[in-house]
Amino acid sequence: MEAELKLQGMDFKAQEPLPIEYKGNQIDEDLKIDFYFPGQLVVEVKAVERVLPIHKAQLLTYLQLSKTRVGLLINFNVPVLKDGIQRMVR
Repeated sequence: MEAELKLQGMDFKAQEPLPIEYKGNQIDEDLKIDFYFPGQLVVEVKAVERVLPIHKAQLLTYLQLSKTRVGLLINFNVPVLKDGIQRMVR
């Protein structure tokens, strides 16, 4: 997916570190967004039998911390890819 996005000339960051702050203190470990289109979109990629609530919560957390409004949760473990795409808005 990363190679195709690069071929398309899209402005994105892969495995973008997302710092975590708690009550004004930076926590040592960063989260990593699979694909981040700054200020526009967060994409979380999975290859799972079925999407669980924890996967959706993960994307919502990334949206909140990155101050991004729209995200896509893409599960590649489906017969038809369009059936594995979920759009989420914070």
